[in-house]
Amino acid sequence: MKRLSNARLVKISVVAAIYVVLTVAIEPLSYGAIQFRFSEILMLMCFYKFDYCISLTLGCAIANIFSPFAIIDVPFGTLATLISTILIYRSNKLWLASFFPTIFNGIIVGLELNLFYDLPILISILSVAIGEFIVVTFLGMPIFLALQKNKLFMNMIGADSRNF
Repeated sequence: MKRLSNARLVKISVVAAIYVVLTVAIEPLSYGAIQFRFSEILMLMCFYKFDYCISLTLGCAIANIFSPFAIIDVPFGTLATLISTILIYRSNKLWLASFFPTIFNGIIVGLELNLFYDLPILISILSVAIGEFIVVTFLGMPIFLALQKNKLFMNMIGADSRNF
C-alpha cells in the first residue's frame, strides 16, 4: 500500500470536511425519512480515486453524529456509504456508479427507519432512495460529466488513470 503523504491526507480531510459542512448546514434536509443530502453529490468523486472512499465514509460518520438518530445513523448510515463508495470506485461506468448510493442508502437507511422508528418499510426505502437518486444521479451525474472534461479539475483531485 502506498504511503499516505501529507498532500493525500489533506485532500482526504478537506473532502470529508466539505461533506460534513454541506450535510450539517442544511440539517432539516439531511436527516430523516425524506432527505436530500446535497453532500451526497460528492460520492461520485470515488469513481475517480479510492482516497475519496475514505473521505466520504469518514465525512458521513462525522455528519451522522449530528443526526437526531445518531445512535443508529452513525453505524448504519456509514455502512451504506462505505458499501456505496467501494462499489462506485470499482465501477467502470459513471452512470452505473451513480445508482449505488440510491440502492444501498435506500435499503439500509430505509430498514433503519423501519426497525428503529416503526416507519412503513416500503415508504421508508422509497423516500430515501428517491432523495438519493435526485441528488446523486439527476444532479450529480451532469456535474461530474462536465467536470471530468476539465483537465485542471481531474489533476486537482488526482484522478486515477482511467479512460473517462
